[in-house]
Amino acid sequence: MSTVATTQWQGTPAPEGAQGWTERAAEVAAVLATDAAARDKAGATPHTEIRLLKDSGLVTLLGPVEHGGAGQDWTTAYRVIREISKADGSIGQLLGYHYLWNWAARLVATREQWEFVEAEAARGQWFFGGAVNPRDNDVTVTEDGDDLVFTGAKSFSTGSKVSDVTVLEGVLEGTDKHVFAIVPSDSEGLTFHDDWDNIGQRLTESGGVTLDGVRTPWASAAGYVDKEFQPRVYNTLNVPTIQLVFVSLYLGIAAGALETAATYTRTKARSWLHGGHERAVDEPYVIDIYGDLTAKLWAVEALADAVAREGQALHDDPDAVTEQVRGKFEVRVAAVKARATEVALEVTSRIFEVTGARATTSGEGLDRFWRNVRTHTLHDPVAYKRREVGRHVLTGELPEPTWYS
Repeated sequence: MSTVATTQWQGTPAPEGAQGWTERAAEVAAVLATDAAARDKAGATPHTEIRLLKDSGLVTLLGPVEHGGAGQDWTTAYRVIREISKADGSIGQLLGYHYLWNWAARLVATREQWEFVEAEAARGQWFFGGAVNPRDNDVTVTEDGDDLVFTGAKSFSTGSKVSDVTVLEGVLEGTDKHVFAIVPSDSEGLTFHDDWDNIGQRLTESGGVTLDGVRTPWASAAGYVDKEFQPRVYNTLNVPTIQLVFVSLYLGIAAGALETAATYTRTKARSWLHGGHERAVDEPYVIDIYGDLTAKLWAVEALADAVAREGQALHDDPDAVTEQVRGKFEVRVAAVKARATEVALEVTSRIFEVTGARATTSGEGLDRFWRNVRTHTLHDPVAYKRREVGRHVLTGELPEPTWYS
């Protein structure tokens, strides 16, 4: 990736409105797309890519305008994630997780805490990572005077070495109280490991992390007042919010796969020698498959946009989020998560039917789309998302808030 490309927005005015920021994301995606396959193969830490996100202004998309942010909402953020993911699923995931961890302060913390975090993050262009894998229950938080001390490990820490700050999570020793806190990623005792070596999402820096006595003031414990957590139903929107980040990631990767495949079919694919057509684009089965996959993708995109708008209404009025409202929203999120998973897997695998054998060369890199979707869609079993929807339809049951629902 050219260093020049990462500075092309310097001295230019910030975009205006949701459409302007979506167009800016498309410009960033165009830069990422130029060498996406090569960067996926190299698997290097994406420092330049994160610099690109910062220089373009996308990192501070949700930040307050008065502190240098764009002041956009989640409906725009999801569109931006989709645009970036079309070119590079790894960078789309990093950006999406960054948005969630930045917003986590507002979800969990007191107003004084989240206003401080959002202001500082916007001014400093903080890039967020998170060591909050809920399947690991081995981080203990102890008290030491006015400090909290985090000790333990997490299997996954997306963003790790490219992050400025990291969200930590652990259980207060001797209690069942979970504690979230944001610390600098270069904090003493915080060690990121180079052990992320998966078939997809190779640039997400999602390896393990060790916390060896990482200290932070009690005052930074999100949502705690006088060492007691102040719960709100709005706290539980973290899961449906990040699940919509996942949806945006999958739909973006699928759209990128279709666009890349279509370009290949138009410019490189050969028609079948017994098909009676000179060009691949005139093959009836090729036309049919592109029409089928595009229609399926458009349908899920429309559902995703509708559910995103429903979610934004909850973000706009956090105090109005009741358990009933939250539960119904989670059912809607579960539905679109299930469909996005299935359609993205279908699109990214079936593109080879319309590109042909020569498209499987490693230089084309078409396999990265499927590898990325297949890797991330295993985050949590999609069958449980369908179960949430089915139970609600049959019995009216609403999902109980958990780490995954």
